[in-house]
Amino acid sequence: MKKIILFAVALMGTVQAMAQDPKKPDIKFSGFVDVYYGFDFNQPFSNERPDFLFNHTRHNEVNLNLGLVNMEIDGGFYRGNIGLMVGTYAQYNLAAEQDLLKNVFEANIGLALDKERKLWIDAGIFASHIGFESAISAQNYTLTRSLLAENSPYFLSGAKLTYTPNEKWEFEGGIFNGWQRIQRLPGNTSPAFGTRVTHTPNDKLTFNWSTFIGNDFPQEDKRMRYFNNLYAQLQVSQKVGLILGFDYGIQEESSSIVAVGDERAFEQWFSPVGILRVDFNENWGMALRSEYYQDEKGVIISSFSPAGFKTTGFSINIDRKITDNILFRIEGRHLQNASPNFEKDSELVRGNTLLIGSLAITIP
Repeated sequence: MKKIILFAVALMGTVQAMAQDPKKPDIKFSGFVDVYYGFDFNQPFSNERPDFLFNHTRHNEVNLNLGLVNMEIDGGFYRGNIGLMVGTYAQYNLAAEQDLLKNVFEANIGLALDKERKLWIDAGIFASHIGFESAISAQNYTLTRSLLAENSPYFLSGAKLTYTPNEKWEFEGGIFNGWQRIQRLPGNTSPAFGTRVTHTPNDKLTFNWSTFIGNDFPQEDKRMRYFNNLYAQLQVSQKVGLILGFDYGIQEESSSIVAVGDERAFEQWFSPVGILRVDFNENWGMALRSEYYQDEKGVIISSFSPAGFKTTGFSINIDRKITDNILFRIEGRHLQNASPNFEKDSELVRGNTLLIGSLAITIP
């Protein structure tokens, strides 16, 4: 009860501050379009790339990965965002949601809980607090997403508190409807939780630790999932940037495979990644990526191989900035599993190679 009273007092203080500062809210519109052509050298018969990838998923066709229109409202002591999208990213990444929700990129509102606007509460659908890569490709070092980004939440729904005491620290904690879910899974009554700590000691270095704790199964087969994402981003020089990331998660095994009275073990997955970005000048740049993803028990990525998903990846991309808001990118990427796991000519092979180009426009 004491916590509820304190929260109500803070909320009343926010409303009073809003009444004292009834400024007209700033409204900004923005957009993003990412058109791509990708050629998968395994030449899948369905023209669909492996199902653990959710961006640039179509083979041998020109397609729209993401078309986005976004409106941002800043009222000083309140804020909001609503974004609508189309494209293959929305088609594949939100396939489990209701039809009316599949085109929602974000939809959230927030209130400042103090006069200095250091403490905020936001509720709705918003970008995930996990990871260093977003669904907007032009914001990332590489054209395609890293394996750890593709297989951790891009978005979450629920409510979160964000506290920014100064320019060097930011803290976030939230309660969510599940692991990348707008609606909670039928039969699941368990809330999920997440945290984020971001430390920026100077303008060249950022450290981040994000977590997720929750159950993403119906209650009769409840399996707790504990997940950590760590990364450091370093601007080595004006032209060179480096990102080092690591994901580690564990999840309880299914109760159906455990004898009565026995304790359930945990199944784990992990993924390290390193990305080096070099800008030759204002118009040309490149990035090199090395990564590994191991999910032996198929917790996140199912595998055709009995040995599980144990994949090493390498990529190189070249970027050409045509104007300040138009970016052309081309990337070559190779994935190699420890055992045959990728389909080619109705057989399983160890490797998968992609050559892809993209033209992205950011508005404004």
